[in-house]
Amino acid sequence: MARVSTYLNFMGNTEAAFEFYRSVFGTEYLAPIQRMGDVPGMGEQLADDEKNLVMHVELPILGGHVIMATDMIPSSGHELRVGNNTTLNLEPDTLEETQRLYDALSEGGAEGSGLEQMFWGATWGSCLDRFGIRWMFNYAPAST
Repeated sequence: MARVSTYLNFMGNTEAAFEFYRSVFGTEYLAPIQRMGDVPGMGEQLADDEKNLVMHVELPILGGHVIMATDMIPSSGHELRVGNNTTLNLEPDTLEETQRLYDALSEGGAEGSGLEQMFWGATWGSCLDRFGIRWMFNYAPAST
């Protein structure tokens, strides 16, 4: 089933922020926290202190809405700034709808990544639309 969530970026304090949000909303993570050092092909390239950074976390808050987050990686040149700290994450039901939404929202925008097959089994991409809003797309075929 399609869903929309909010994706947040942090500079090394994702876990602390999400522990705070977990206590505020009284909810639990949807899955264990994933770490940067666990990413295939990435863990070996990171400094030891970056391997424990959060790659992905999901927490339900209110009314079925889920917030997700990641830590930005300083050694990769990532900088947190207004405009890259919050993203609307779309998870459409079909690859065709994912492509349609990506094409429409990225038209006239900037910083589009294109849609690519990712190691977690989904087709993923992101763009900044013509109004400066960041969108992320994640289509994962239903398991049968």
